Amino acid sequence: MMKLKEPTPEEIKHQRIYAEWGLTDEEYRLIAEDILGRMPNYTETGLFSVMWSEHCSYKNSKPVLRKFPTTGDRVLQGPGEGAGIVDIGDDQAVVFKAESHNHPSAIEPYEGAATGVGGIIRDIFSMGARPIAILDSLRFGELTNDRTKYLLEEVVAGISGYGNCIGIPTVGGEVSFDPCYEGNPLVNAMCVGLIDHKDIQKGQAKGVGNAIMYVGAKTGRDGIHGATFASEEFVEGEEQQRSAVQVGDPFMEKLLLEACLELILEHSDILIGIQDMGAAGLVSSSAEMASKAGSGLILDLDDVPQRETGMTPYEMMLSESQERMLICVEKGHEAEVIELFKKYELDAVTIGQVTDDGLYRLNHRGVEVANLPVDALAEDAPVYNKERKEPARIKEFESLADFKPEITDSEATLLRLLQQPTIASKKMIYETYDSQVRTNTVVLPGSDAAVLRVRGTKKALAMTTDCNARYLYLNPEIGGQIAVAEAARNIVASGGQPLAITDCLNYGSPDKPESFWELWTSADGIAKACEVLETPVISGNVSLYNETNGKSIYPTPVIGMVGLIENLSDITTQEFKNVGDLIYVLGETKADFNGSELQKMMLGVIEGKLMDFDLAVEKENQQLVLAAIKEGLIESAHDCSEGGLGIALAESAFKNTVGLDITVSMPVSWLFSETQSRFVLSIKSENQLKFEELMRDKAQLIGKVTETEIISIQTNDQTIKVLTQTAKELWEEAIPCLMK
Repeated sequence: MMKLKEPTPEEIKHQRIYAEWGLTDEEYRLIAEDILGRMPNYTETGLFSVMWSEHCSYKNSKPVLRKFPTTGDRVLQGPGEGAGIVDIGDDQAVVFKAESHNHPSAIEPYEGAATGVGGIIRDIFSMGARPIAILDSLRFGELTNDRTKYLLEEVVAGISGYGNCIGIPTVGGEVSFDPCYEGNPLVNAMCVGLIDHKDIQKGQAKGVGNAIMYVGAKTGRDGIHGATFASEEFVEGEEQQRSAVQVGDPFMEKLLLEACLELILEHSDILIGIQDMGAAGLVSSSAEMASKAGSGLILDLDDVPQRETGMTPYEMMLSESQERMLICVEKGHEAEVIELFKKYELDAVTIGQVTDDGLYRLNHRGVEVANLPVDALAEDAPVYNKERKEPARIKEFESLADFKPEITDSEATLLRLLQQPTIASKKMIYETYDSQVRTNTVVLPGSDAAVLRVRGTKKALAMTTDCNARYLYLNPEIGGQIAVAEAARNIVASGGQPLAITDCLNYGSPDKPESFWELWTSADGIAKACEVLETPVISGNVSLYNETNGKSIYPTPVIGMVGLIENLSDITTQEFKNVGDLIYVLGETKADFNGSELQKMMLGVIEGKLMDFDLAVEKENQQLVLAAIKEGLIESAHDCSEGGLGIALAESAFKNTVGLDITVSMPVSWLFSETQSRFVLSIKSENQLKFEELMRDKAQLIGKVTETEIISIQTNDQTIKVLTQTAKELWEEAIPCLMK
């Protein structure tokens, strides 16, 4: 293979090669004149280009992220490490984070999704935690499109292929479909782990002379510039960078996970720091570990384990090959680490050492190929306050009359809504995942939140991911509040107290004032809801430039939330349990149809101003439900979300194929209104007095569970009567039918 000559510093400057890697002219000037006082060479320019990409430096989103509340009584580790950590009592904690892998999944959906799962798992065990669950939040275009069907199939196969092989259950998540995601699907993965307080790790490299060790798989040429690639939009017809997509090996990751946990649990006395080699691979992990500790580093790249010949420093530093970790260990204990990893048939190699000069220096074949201040790569990356401008559509939406649906055939409307892909059963998808491996899963996919028991205690953890991006499209601020509130509602309906959130902020290009306004404004909403509901933001990521041919996705801040269920007896699920149980709706219903599933189904578009939303009401209703669950009064709880009350009632009837006898004093169309802060609850009739006393007129009795197997709903103007089994079959078969 003929080796190409690397451009000289002069050529990089005059041919503006740096611009192809995403650096602006001003950023290049800053590096050359203010930081180095000389022109950077090829390797150094590459290091800056990935470390200053949005994906690694958050240079456009740092001002936005500062809005979030990040501390709380239970928070042990907030943003800034591999994942966030929250105390759950008894010296135990839950560790969780969500990450996006959108761009790779649009191009190579199987590997993109699989390596997304692999990366988020490493973030969890790098903290010292054992991963116990994976959730995924997916967005696709409409299923009438062949490419969308292919993407859905491959992404789901990638998630299950990786998760099932590594032996971590995929327990929950969500899938939504809207035309705006056609060219740019969203693949967000969340991982949850458990840890004892004493085992918590940090990604840091400190102590002069201490060893920097590379452990795990060898480095190849896959994923080079993955971080830069994630920080630009797609244009049709342009050759997308397949080389920027990594290839994963779950069996290797399983070995790496066990080896790292053994190192953390049994050799904590010699371990200084550990970090996943994720986006921007070796450069980001090493530079961040040194920068956080205020130290410097010297790395010898000849010692980096390589699986391809003739790799250059640039390629080694920027490769995003999977299943690799960087660790810092006490000098003199390297042999101990090598021995441990050898047991798992993994490489463990000393590639450098900690210095105290704050410099980041790389040697290759006896030549120094990089010499920079380490903070310049990490902490001191530039931060921009981008221009913001309200999109024209927002004013237009405010001037539109509210959508008032005319429903002539209510039974047909209910059945058609149940078949909309966003509402329809996702059984076909989650059945491909192993959701029970390790046997801690108490509530399987299909209810409001997944629930896993905490072994050896009476506790359990509830977990969910949520976001209705249509609401944010109409009003980013209120939509942002609702995304957090809905996640909390799902946790509460499962019997849990919401603890904290992680987020994946998926948006268009921050260089467009309208897109940046969406990000900025929705962050206000998310922050406000987190404050009121007392769920600080402990981790997350930002995924910008989700655009195809200049058209952006809806603003989609996916909220991952974990809640604590104090006692296994409090675990609650959404399905109605016993014939004769009374059914209540908690919360007021209004004519809220803008942005609803019904509006999309009837008009084919989303428009109008978003419903009013009151966080105080939301909090009060959640507290009432949790109190009733803890009193042992609730048989089932389900939040009202897409499709409204009618859909929530039907979904609650499906699992046990029961009948319903419901009477509501409202127009039939209001059954499909999406007013927030509502729950469908069922109780045993003997608990009626106690329950109504607790609810203080907030919950209305609307009917009971029957053995007829007919869903019967009487409204002011129409009666719906459908066989539960018929409705259930249409709901379950909708996605499989569309996929054929």
